[in-house]
Amino acid sequence: MTGWGRSRRPRAGAAGDGAGPRKPAGVRRLSLRTVLLIIVLVPSLTFTPLLASGMNQLFSQWRVEKVQMDLATSLAGKPASDLFFGLDAERRLTAEFQAGLRRGSAGELATARAATDRAVNAFLPLSSLDTSDAPDGLADAVARTANSLGRLAEQRRSVDARWADAQKSYDYYSGLIESAIGVLTVLSRTDEGEVSNKAQLLVDLFWVVDTLGREDALLARGWESKRLTREEYRLVTDAIGARRHLLQTRVLPGLSGNETRYSGLMNSQAWQTLTVLEGQFVTPGSATEVGQVTLRGNRSMWRSSADTVTQQVLELLRLRFDNVSAIGYGHADMIFTVFVVISSVGLLALGLVIFTSWRLTRILRRRIDHLRQDALELQERLPDVVARLERGQDVDVDAEAHMIEPTQDELGELGHALNLARRSAVATAVRQAEQHRGFQRMLQRIARRTQILIGLQLKKLDELERRHEDPEVLEGLFDLDHLTARLRRYEENLVILGGGQPQRRWRKPVRLLDVLRAAQGEVQDYRRISIEVEGGPWVAARAVGPLVHVLAELMENATAFSKPITPVEVRAAPVSRGVAVEIEDRGLGMEPEQYAAANELMASPPELDVMTHAEDARLGLYVVARLSANLGLQIELRSSAYGGTRVVVLLPEAMIVEAPEEEEPPPAGTARQPDTVEAVQAPREGEPLPARSRGRAMAHVAAQATAQNGAPNQNGAADHGGAPEPLPQRVRQASLAPELRRPVTTEEPAEQDTGPLRDQPRRSGATIGAFQRQSRRRRTGDDAFPTPPDPDSEAGSPTTEDR
Repeated sequence: MTGWGRSRRPRAGAAGDGAGPRKPAGVRRLSLRTVLLIIVLVPSLTFTPLLASGMNQLFSQWRVEKVQMDLATSLAGKPASDLFFGLDAERRLTAEFQAGLRRGSAGELATARAATDRAVNAFLPLSSLDTSDAPDGLADAVARTANSLGRLAEQRRSVDARWADAQKSYDYYSGLIESAIGVLTVLSRTDEGEVSNKAQLLVDLFWVVDTLGREDALLARGWESKRLTREEYRLVTDAIGARRHLLQTRVLPGLSGNETRYSGLMNSQAWQTLTVLEGQFVTPGSATEVGQVTLRGNRSMWRSSADTVTQQVLELLRLRFDNVSAIGYGHADMIFTVFVVISSVGLLALGLVIFTSWRLTRILRRRIDHLRQDALELQERLPDVVARLERGQDVDVDAEAHMIEPTQDELGELGHALNLARRSAVATAVRQAEQHRGFQRMLQRIARRTQILIGLQLKKLDELERRHEDPEVLEGLFDLDHLTARLRRYEENLVILGGGQPQRRWRKPVRLLDVLRAAQGEVQDYRRISIEVEGGPWVAARAVGPLVHVLAELMENATAFSKPITPVEVRAAPVSRGVAVEIEDRGLGMEPEQYAAANELMASPPELDVMTHAEDARLGLYVVARLSANLGLQIELRSSAYGGTRVVVLLPEAMIVEAPEEEEPPPAGTARQPDTVEAVQAPREGEPLPARSRGRAMAHVAAQATAQNGAPNQNGAADHGGAPEPLPQRVRQASLAPELRRPVTTEEPAEQDTGPLRDQPRRSGATIGAFQRQSRRRRTGDDAFPTPPDPDSEAGSPTTEDR
């Protein structure tokens, strides 16, 4: 259902091609090329992409360094260092408790454990910390430390029960402290190189404190017995050697600034005393004491010297920590300052670009808006031109193609091209409309000529039907008459699609039942259609012809798109707003989208382009939509309960009229012409339904009905008590002599048609033929009247109802 309107590309070489752009006097404008160059060069010079990239890198670097410094100082560094110092103190006190060195060691151990528990509670939440910007390996180091802390409670219970081995306790605490130092080592690896170098010395100071704690815990085992095992002796000497190596090769040479005051740390009195005691403590044992060494020296002097040295190392560690924090945060603040400065300068440059671009774009916009308004004017004017052409009005191309004043730059050339396009579009629309009107006139003329032949053929068939009495010849003539009536409807379709109207006219109202039967007679499978009318509504004379055409098209669609064995039911009944006619088939139906499209077509029929829809199989729907729009009918297609399609045609109240008054009786001696056909009387209960058989045309059924209704009157018609008389029934072999008639045997009922649709009594071809002849006589006698001749039709074209 597409293609209702077509557009054509403007033809090259239209009028006005040779007219060049006019140069306005006293007007100087920037060319489009110059403006575009300015718009392109300004962003290029401001390095907008580089600015955005640099700002992003600076911001990312500042954010990462800020996060890393926060982790190293407060978020993770402080919990890890607190855990380190708490475990170091608990390791020494645990060794003294296991050796039974002092009576008050149990209380001090409990205090140290409480401090360690606080540090553990602060450290464990680091496992769920976001480490996306943290140094690599932080999550693994925290996980290893947290895993080792899980066995801390068990280790403490074994120490309190005094069944834990001293060496195993020492190894556990030493391993846990190494894990804590591992976390601090990972935190020292920041993205800033200077911070990483400074923080490495900070980690070395933690190792120095650890070696002092290891030595102190090992010596606590031998103060009471004055002896150490060879393994303990080896561990003590390893701790002493590692501490001296770290201080002499890494810590003291790396001091700078305010840290240089600790460069003589190893020359202090406490350090010298500690060194002397370490040289005196351990001496090889006697030969009888294999596997042990003798521990000599003063424990109190050792304790005092060790505490003093440890305190000095911790002071250096705190000073180094403050210096590293200042360097790290200072570098991050410097990056943020650079970021702010570059961002401000970049934003100012970007503002300049935006202002310049806006200013230049505004100039272009004013000029382009003029062209746009002219194009919109063409858009609004062209449909109006097309509508006027469709109404048959003449259009002046030069008056409708309003020209744009061109300029000497590129936009002026665009305006000149728009002028050419506008003139070409209007000229093309006029040419297409003229061709379309010519084609419609040609189509109507051809259809009218064909209708002349169809009318002559119908008259000839009528003469033949009156002349012949042979049933077989009559049956063939009736079929030809039926085909000719369908052909006349198809020719009317061409007239309607070509913009014309059917020329069949009625002078008096017609019963709706006769209208439905007339439409049924124009359908190929009319035998499948059953008609049921409630009441006796009459249709206005002006609507009879188009309404018959609409109903015939819908009935034919119902029979064509359903199986041959299924019936098509037509029902008509009065409703609140007129009369509703329902046509229901039992076919396959349509999809919901197809129903919606068909109903939309019925509601607003388009102007059909015949050439576009020449191959559309649903041209009948366009014809129905066009006629229904002219008549004011409301047609809706919907799904049927049988699976097919149900069409509802609503006849408005203005189309339904009162029954006409009875005509005066004909003069004496003139037989009354029947004007309608009544249904054959139904058989009485218990009797079989009448069926058509070879050689009999159901005349006996009509004869029984006539006999029951009354005896013939003086005019040869049966008395029906004032009711409309039935059409005469044709009886085969009635005009033959008795000797020539074929006897009807009792076996003939066996040849009855027993198809699925033959279960109801139907009229034979003779009955329908009689109905057709009598209806034609009635209409041609006093119902039809001539219509004004169509200027496009040929002379002698039929203008009355010929059937």
